[in-house]
Amino acid sequence: MERILRLAGLPTDKDRDDFVFIVLREQTPDKRKQIIDYMLENMPDVGLLIIDGIRDLMYDINSPSESTDLINLLMRWSSGYNLHIHTVLHLNKGDDNTRGHIGTELNNKAETVLQITKSQQDGNISEVKAMHIRDREFDPFAFRINDNALPEIVDDYVFQQPKQDRNFSLTELTEQQHREALENGFGKQVVQGYSNVIAALKQGYASIGYERGRNVLVSLNKFLVNKRMIVKEGKGYRYNPDFHY
Repeated sequence: MERILRLAGLPTDKDRDDFVFIVLREQTPDKRKQIIDYMLENMPDVGLLIIDGIRDLMYDINSPSESTDLINLLMRWSSGYNLHIHTVLHLNKGDDNTRGHIGTELNNKAETVLQITKSQQDGNISEVKAMHIRDREFDPFAFRINDNALPEIVDDYVFQQPKQDRNFSLTELTEQQHREALENGFGKQVVQGYSNVIAALKQGYASIGYERGRNVLVSLNKFLVNKRMIVKEGKGYRYNPDFHY
């Protein structure tokens, strides 16, 4: 809280009526939502709501119904109180996809999705890029925490170019193509065993003219699981027709 006041050039030794910080760590997800709702209802002219950990307003980040309910609640707060909502959600380990079904829903509804990652060149530097933005684009930038514990822009920072996979581009396929391939490969059955899952993907995607080798299919499988287009059921995996692309 003190860091925010210092960044804004405001006194740190005085309480402010227009800046409220609430600790909800010990509360349940339902209670946290109730408290936020109560605060918004009883504080006029709130312009910005920051939720540091949207996942803490849920019991299951992979629940489609719970994710939809939470997104609807955020939209109700945003329109009903005419405010901007800023949330934080971690990425999956090992890839750049936002976590769980709630991550997919946020990507679909958010005005802007920013990705903040630690620099591979310097562990003291963080990179900021726009994963998705509906308004004017901006160039990526980098920052570090200085000796005064405040973030500062790193001038002349050079971003590494991501390696391009020439064999596999998810943008080649539409949602309908994915659905057709998964229906052909999995049908309504639960496929047991990793090798059989890869075989089902190979068969399904070959049926729409997208024949690829094992390495590409392994990457495809990871993508489909992250997007919950195929989901684990018991000891196997099945096609989930209720996915959001």
